[in-house]
Amino acid sequence: MARDLERRRCEIDERIARLDRDDAVLRRDRADGTADDEHDPEGSTLSGEWLQVEALRRAARSERQELDAALVRVADGTYGICLECGRPIPVERLQARPAADRCVTCAGGRSQ
Repeated sequence: MARDLERRRCEIDERIARLDRDDAVLRRDRADGTADDEHDPEGSTLSGEWLQVEALRRAARSERQELDAALVRVADGTYGICLECGRPIPVERLQARPAADRCVTCAGGRSQ
């Protein structure tokens, strides 16, 4: 499982790097003075695109932190054990959400 977590973490790092490049392009486009940010009839504004890139980057960083925490649990032998009740987290849940730190029951309505 650690190998899968590491692979996912690398994929997220690549996604963050792409989003950083997208952000740099948007900032350059805004800075050159030629973009009409609010009056372009051909689609979304640069502000809207920048906000979307920033939201995606924030989500990717959050997922990266969850994977880092899961790797710590792998290293200390607690991966796959619910942090709340101490019971094993079902394999199916870990396959769907490798960074899960709670079983389905304990996760309840919590966004994980």
